Amino acid sequence: MPARIEDVAATAGVSMKTVSRVFNNEPNVREKTRARVEAAAKALNYRPNPSARGLAGNRSYLVSLVFDDPAAGSSYIMEIIVGMLVACEQSRYSAMLRPLEYASADHIGAVEDSIARYRPDGLVLVPPFADDVKLLRRLDELGVRYATISAKAKIGHERVGTILDERKASAEMIAHAVALGHRRIGHVAGPLPHGGRAWRLAGYRDGLRRAGLPYDEALVVDGGFSFEAGIAGARHLLDLDEPPTAIFAANDDSACGVMHEAFERGLAIPRDLSVFGFDDTPTSRHVWPGLTTVRQPCRDMGRIAAEQLLALIRDPTAGELVHVPYELQIRQSSGPAPSRPRPRPRSRTR
Repeated sequence: MPARIEDVAATAGVSMKTVSRVFNNEPNVREKTRARVEAAAKALNYRPNPSARGLAGNRSYLVSLVFDDPAAGSSYIMEIIVGMLVACEQSRYSAMLRPLEYASADHIGAVEDSIARYRPDGLVLVPPFADDVKLLRRLDELGVRYATISAKAKIGHERVGTILDERKASAEMIAHAVALGHRRIGHVAGPLPHGGRAWRLAGYRDGLRRAGLPYDEALVVDGGFSFEAGIAGARHLLDLDEPPTAIFAANDDSACGVMHEAFERGLAIPRDLSVFGFDDTPTSRHVWPGLTTVRQPCRDMGRIAAEQLLALIRDPTAGELVHVPYELQIRQSSGPAPSRPRPRPRSRTR
C-alpha cells in the first residue's frame, strides 16, 4: 500500500498537521522538524495527493503564466518558463502556460475565463499583459494574486515580481557602439503594445544624446520581437541612401533577423555592419558571429517572479519587486565602424 500522511507523521514523530505544513511550504516550521519530515517522506516513498492537498488548504496549488500568443515561440518566453518551473517544483506547485491573444477585443475577459476555469492560486504576467492597467485593476477587484515581469505600468501600489532597468541598459549599448566609432546607428523597435519598446527606444535616444548625436527618425523602424521583424526592419534601414553602420535591435530574435538580411546582401558582420541585440537568449550565443547583446537574466526573472508570487500566496504581506542586474555581453557581431563609407547594399531578388 502507498504510504499515507499518517505514516509520515508517525515515522517523523510529529502531527499530521505539521507534515501538511511542511509539504505546503508554510512558515513557522523549524528547520530540524522540516528535515525530519522530509527524510521520513523520502524513506517511505510518500507522495502527497494533489487533490487532497488542495481540498485541505482550499488551494489549487497551481499558478499560471499569462503571455501573448504570438510570443509563444520566442526564446525569451522559453527562458521565463524554465525559471518559473524551477520555482514551482521547489514549492511543490504545478505551473500552467496560458498563451492568450492580447490583440483580441476582450483579452481581459479571456484572462477572467482562464481563472474561472482552472482556479489558479495566482498569475505570473509578462508584457504586454503586465502593462495593462485595466487588467491589473480587474485582478485586484477579483482578489487574484499576481506577479509581473518587466512591467512598466503603475497602478498605485507596490507590485510583486521582477524588473530590470532596460532604458539604462540600452543607453549603455549605444555608448558601446559610439565608442567603436559608429555615428549612424539604426534601431529596430519592439512591438507597440510592449512596454519594453518604450524603454529600449528611450535608452537608444539617451545614448545618442549623451554622445552628442542627433536623433534621426529615419533610422528608427517599427518592428517586433521576431526573426521576421528583424529582417523587415533591416531591409528598410539598409535600403536608405545613407544606411547605418550599426543596428540595435529590440531583442535577440529580431537581431538575428537583421544579421540574416545583412548576409543575404553580401555584407560582412561586423566589418560592414555591427549588430546589437537585447536579452542574451541561448540563440545569441549559438549564432555566428556571436551576438553582442544585453544580458537580461530571463530564466532568473521567471524563477524570482514565481517565488515572489508563491510568497504572496502564502502570506498577503509578503513578496516584493526585485530589481535584477543587467550586463553587456560583447561578442563578435560588433566592431569598429567602417573607415570609408560603403555603397548602399541592394536586396537580392527573392
